[in-house]
Amino acid sequence: MVNDDEEIPLLQTKIKTKTPLPLGQVSVVLFILVAEPLSSAYIFPFINQLIGELGITGGDDRKIGYYAGLIDSLFFVAQAATVLQWSRLSDLIGRKPVILIGLLGLSLSHFAFGLSRTFGTLIISRCIAGFLNGNVGVMKSIIGDITDHTNVAQAFSMLPAIFCIGATIAPLYGGALAKPQDRWPELFPGEFWAKYPYFLPCAISGAYTLFSFIACVLFLKESLPSKTGQQHPQPDVPTIESPQDDALDVIDKRPVPITALMKTYSVMIPIANYGMLALVEIGFLVLLPLFYSAPIEIGGLGLSPYVIGKFFAAFGVVSGVVQALFVARIIDRIGAKNLFCCAVLFFYPLTALFPIMSTVVAAQGKVGPIIWTLVVLQLIFMVFMDMSFAVIFVFVTRAAPNKYSLGTMNGLSQTTTSIARAIGPAVATSLFAFSKEHNILGGNLIYIVLTAIATALVFLSRRLPELRDEE
Repeated sequence: MVNDDEEIPLLQTKIKTKTPLPLGQVSVVLFILVAEPLSSAYIFPFINQLIGELGITGGDDRKIGYYAGLIDSLFFVAQAATVLQWSRLSDLIGRKPVILIGLLGLSLSHFAFGLSRTFGTLIISRCIAGFLNGNVGVMKSIIGDITDHTNVAQAFSMLPAIFCIGATIAPLYGGALAKPQDRWPELFPGEFWAKYPYFLPCAISGAYTLFSFIACVLFLKESLPSKTGQQHPQPDVPTIESPQDDALDVIDKRPVPITALMKTYSVMIPIANYGMLALVEIGFLVLLPLFYSAPIEIGGLGLSPYVIGKFFAAFGVVSGVVQALFVARIIDRIGAKNLFCCAVLFFYPLTALFPIMSTVVAAQGKVGPIIWTLVVLQLIFMVFMDMSFAVIFVFVTRAAPNKYSLGTMNGLSQTTTSIARAIGPAVATSLFAFSKEHNILGGNLIYIVLTAIATALVFLSRRLPELRDEE
């Protein structure tokens, strides 16, 4: 007779009190994780200016969006092609070796990006980062390894806070340190800084990633159960309340096959939500600097890279504090599903503010108090929307059938989000440029498309299963 406990998904036990977080290892993971948002966010303040200076648009600023979106997308195309393999590899050889490889590749790409003077070399450097970097999924697997259902929400609520720290610091130095010779000619003399005006912020990102590599070597402990000798018996209580999934035949000490995971409803619904969330979010995020920097004449706000950097920094500070202090408590109070369903609704006002601001600034001819009020309102809405990420991390982790499959589970989810984030920037920025260039729907076609995708996410969020033992 088969023991029913062998068929029950992991990460749920009969423990009624919260297990203390292993703060030492969580802190190391979070420190290393900062390198990820730094890698993408530091280019936001100057990427459009860099594209314009390369001369590939022929002087037509309306076409900058096409090329900026392509650079943003190619990182995720490369990552989508390899992240599942890196995550599966971490289930076999351990988490730490895979993270070390990713950090080295990421550091190399930063220095290469700063030394690039052609559009082709910019693309190659971003692809290097994507091909060699599967770290986000692997680090989520580490958190899943070292937590249980009582403290996993607390741990994952720190991840968006860390991404917000990166989103705070990176735009600050990305905008402030771009073209250092123009601002501090006595500190940065010579031909090098004139030829490579954006190398300094790239070098800062590369140096931090190298420092993270050293920290990983010295302080990060291997967490894969098969490497540590730890035993993780099957739990007594299901994690996710859903119809019986017949696709899984869980063997405790062996990763579940990918095909079995992909046939399991309670596994794929959180992953589908994560992918759709990533698609809407990345489309929105790449529009922000493009909209803020675009000239008022074509429907933007005409803000400088420095001002854009300060806006992203303010968002990072506020959102980081909210994520760290309140998300886990809100999950305990109203439940993970309710919080996620509420958070994704904020995409509606976030998107609507774009054409509203465009209309106001066109009527006034300048950025005045009304526009700044709307910009602050948009920041507040972004903070509420950002809560959705901590919640979906919990859903994905607790849907894993056992801890030996966490790498594969996070690899599947990261592959899905990488594909979404590969599509999102190119489509969003191209639609923005196409809308403005041909004045389709008054230049607002992109916002209608983004709203339609957000509606699909709202519908999909209602299909998430309930998490048990949240009371």
